[in-house]
Amino acid sequence: QIQLVESEGGLAQAGDSLRLSCAASGRTFTSYFMGWFRQAPGKEREFVAGISKGGSSTSIADSVKGRFTISRDNIKNTVYLQMSTLKPEDTAVYYCAASQRLGFSTAPSWFEYWGQGTQVTVSS
Repeated sequence: QIQLVESEGGLAQAGDSLRLSCAASGRTFTSYFMGWFRQAPGKEREFVAGISKGGSSTSIADSVKGRFTISRDNIKNTVYLQMSTLKPEDTAVYYCAASQRLGFSTAPSWFEYWGQGTQVTVSS
């Protein structure tokens, strides 16, 4: 089993940049596809970005494409979400997630392990 702990999010202004990190402990980090999701009040949890086990392949949601990037450091057992040109609509609780399942899906149900979530608030 893997445990995931996100860094603190925080408060940002529109146009700012912010980087989230998610530290993993437990079983072999490289066995897991990693992802970031977010959930705004009253909305469903949505996929933001995902990265393959080796880090060579990424997937970014259209809503954040060109502004957010995902990366991982398999030595530090950490996955990152670099967020740039933040907008008020990026305000949400951000979750780190992991999956050992075959293939790839952006559905929350495909991911098996979750962090506790971290709040990101973007003011205009």
